[in-house]
Amino acid sequence: MKNNNLLLLHGALGSKAQLKPLQELLSKDFNVHTLNFEGHGGRFSTNDFCMERFAENVAEKLQTLAISKTHIFGYSMGGYVALQLAKKYPELVDRIVTLGTKFNWSLEAAQQEVKMLNSSKIEEKVPAFAKYLQELHQPNDWKEVLQKTADMMLALANGKKLINDDLHQIQHKILIGIGALDTMVTIAESENAASQLPNATLRIIEDVKHPIEKVDTNVLATVIRNFIA
Repeated sequence: MKNNNLLLLHGALGSKAQLKPLQELLSKDFNVHTLNFEGHGGRFSTNDFCMERFAENVAEKLQTLAISKTHIFGYSMGGYVALQLAKKYPELVDRIVTLGTKFNWSLEAAQQEVKMLNSSKIEEKVPAFAKYLQELHQPNDWKEVLQKTADMMLALANGKKLINDDLHQIQHKILIGIGALDTMVTIAESENAASQLPNATLRIIEDVKHPIEKVDTNVLATVIRNFIA
């Protein structure tokens, strides 16, 4: 029987609310589900952030929904979580589409990302973004979300990342999507990840930047639909 389930996974600092327009577009074709990773979108958590824990969040969600297998679209960090899930629980996952997922977690790359997660600087220089994060994650403290995300990025650089041997084990059909205008993730690191995954294809999407709010939802929905169908 054809699998018609699709789970959408949000990125770092994000929540399922950001994927609602995409969910609505794809609901004509799939049974579409979303979730907030713990500590995001107002979901409570006392744990440190880590990809393995977020993958467990997904496994628990699928169990709650009584879904034995699903396709997954993962935006940015969500794509990384999808691969982590596929490695640990291959039977739960059908096809995967990622967009803007960062694979290069060298110490230098992580430190560069962490620099942008300074809450004081965000409040001072981009107060509108600070307000947005506060509203997105309330009643949780958005500054704690930033700090836990920064700690997770440094942990990835210090040995918690997926290495080539891990990627070789993931046999699923995967589309590694990267926006041609993405300044956070390079085409080279996306290309490398696609080459290490046994059944992956690289797709460079023209005119697409990194922030999910700036991605043309119709274009993204078509990419997902075509790959899964």
